Amino acid sequence: MMKQLGMQVEPIEDVQKIVISTPKGSYIFDAAEVAAMTMQGITTYQITGQPRFEPSAPEIPEDDVKMVAEQAQVSPDSAREALRKTGGDIAEAIIHLTSHV
Repeated sequence: MMKQLGMQVEPIEDVQKIVISTPKGSYIFDAAEVAAMTMQGITTYQITGQPRFEPSAPEIPEDDVKMVAEQAQVSPDSAREALRKTGGDIAEAIIHLTSHV
């Protein structure tokens, strides 16, 4: 029936992982079934499986790292880690570092 409609479906074998990246994070399918469907010269892919979501880490500007390190009197690595933990919030990172010293 699908061939009569001009549709061709082919499974993609041995798929090990599929990653769909977005600005907010990645959808990762560790085990998935994938089919390539071609109709009227356009190929679409169907993914069947259960994804897990991994949020992306915020980009931390070096100026923010420097400011937090100076204000909290810590190393740049400690400042960067505090900024990661606080989602890039400078004030919260300084408070976090100075309250644990």
